Amino acid sequence: MLTVNDVKFNNDGLIPAIAVDDDSGEVLMLAYMNAESLKITLEKKLACFWSRSRKELWLKGATSGNYLHVKEIVADCDRDTLLLYVKPDGPACHLGNTSCFVDDLMSREEKQHERFTLCGLMELIKGRKSEKVEGSYTSYLFEKGLDKILKKVGEESTEVVIAAKNDKKEAVYEISDLIYHLMVLMAEMGIDIKDIILELASRHVIDKKVKQEKMTQ
Repeated sequence: MLTVNDVKFNNDGLIPAIAVDDDSGEVLMLAYMNAESLKITLEKKLACFWSRSRKELWLKGATSGNYLHVKEIVADCDRDTLLLYVKPDGPACHLGNTSCFVDDLMSREEKQHERFTLCGLMELIKGRKSEKVEGSYTSYLFEKGLDKILKKVGEESTEVVIAAKNDKKEAVYEISDLIYHLMVLMAEMGIDIKDIILELASRHVIDKKVKQEKMTQ
């Protein structure tokens, strides 16, 4: 485990710190830290930077209320750049955008897929549960309740099996349907994507330990 003394500050006593949304993986902002602001961040678990323009410590959110709750800090291989995995209370950008990185210098050809994340889809699904939208299929499923959702999960599971025996493209389509309905079920039961990630991660750790034990036998 690194300490503040292990990271490399530049000649101005600063180190770039990139804030990343802990749920979606979206890059939110880039700022700079000095040793003092990094110590404050570690103590408060709130992102604190050094403002190069104002020449003072800057606790992100102190004025706007849009704090960045720090869950993890990782240094790069040279230890001269930091990644902050955060839970934002609101937009990270002072212009009101979720992320500061919004202006394209070069665009992807398939731009419509660029911003899509499963976490974003889950938030949309949760929104359809908390605030019903007329004509929304997702809201309809929540209105019908758990039994209807479970029936759809069962139907889609069967369709995945049939599609997988026939065609890859068809399988992709049906798997997408299944994943969507599983996410509706998760929202209905109060299960978050991170709960699934943690469960899978714990299995990976156990599997890794078993392999290591076998290698030592």
